[in-house]
Amino acid sequence: MKITEYIKDRFPVYFIFVVSLAMELAVLFAFHISLEAAVIVSVTECISLSLAELWNYLRKKNYYQKLLQNLEGLDKKYLLSEMMEQPNFLEGKIFHEILCETNKSMCDEVSDQQRKNREFREFLEAWVHEIKLPVSALELMCHNNGNTKYNGQLDRIDTYIENVLYYARSGSSEKDYIIKNVSLKQSFTECAIRHREEILERKITLETYNLDLDVMTDSKWLSYMIGQIMDNSMKYDASKIIVSAEDENEMTVLHFCDNGIGISANDLPYIFEKSFTGENGRSGTKSTGMGLYIVKKLCDKLGHAITADSVQGEYTEIKISFGKNDFINSALKS
Repeated sequence: MKITEYIKDRFPVYFIFVVSLAMELAVLFAFHISLEAAVIVSVTECISLSLAELWNYLRKKNYYQKLLQNLEGLDKKYLLSEMMEQPNFLEGKIFHEILCETNKSMCDEVSDQQRKNREFREFLEAWVHEIKLPVSALELMCHNNGNTKYNGQLDRIDTYIENVLYYARSGSSEKDYIIKNVSLKQSFTECAIRHREEILERKITLETYNLDLDVMTDSKWLSYMIGQIMDNSMKYDASKIIVSAEDENEMTVLHFCDNGIGISANDLPYIFEKSFTGENGRSGTKSTGMGLYIVKKLCDKLGHAITADSVQGEYTEIKISFGKNDFINSALKS
């Protein structure tokens, strides 16, 4: 709070004071009070007003300056009322009470929304588990009858169901993961077996190199991420998928490279954004734009880095970088 701003805000008060002082002097002169006495009265009142305004300005300035400093230093701005003591002037007390009430109302609303969100997520998870039963039953019936015509579509339904489940859980994945040494080869093999019918149907060639490496991650989330990337490769007309890993000084990098239709340079920066479909998602292949978004979100939660490189009509490469922790690795081996 600047002194000039304070004076400007208090200008109506000063104007009234000047008018009142002029009327007071007029009365004094009407009663033939000496000029010296009138000057003394005027100076005394001006000094009194100045001291009162200076005291009022300083106490308000200290309070609001501390308020702004606390606000700037807080990551969670809504906790401001908890950091401030009640001021000793009326306007500040009213403001403090309003701040506390609005903060309480906001916390109640957030708690209510979190409860609703938790209930909805629990419902989604229960629905996913229930819907998987008839899908699995249909897959078993097709297998028993020797009818593989519908397996591809059933696999696609299963993939979309998994997307719902993992998206519902991705917001609170920190409560549902176990970080340990996970074999890249085992995770990829399990994923390839799960997609084997579609791979055979589409006549896709799989090549793997140097996957005999372990990374620190959660095996379930890693399997899902590998599956999503493979699903994207198959969806966009890849006839060859090359999966390899390289061990660097501070990280292990997993590479997925396919020879599908690729991604345009304009779309490439946005492929990890929520619901982004781009040119490929609008040209023949229906896409929700959620697969890579969930993968990126899970990578962020797990502390991994994910990047993409592509040339339209030639290739697409997705890289997941896993950080190393020598202390954890040695503890696990012991």
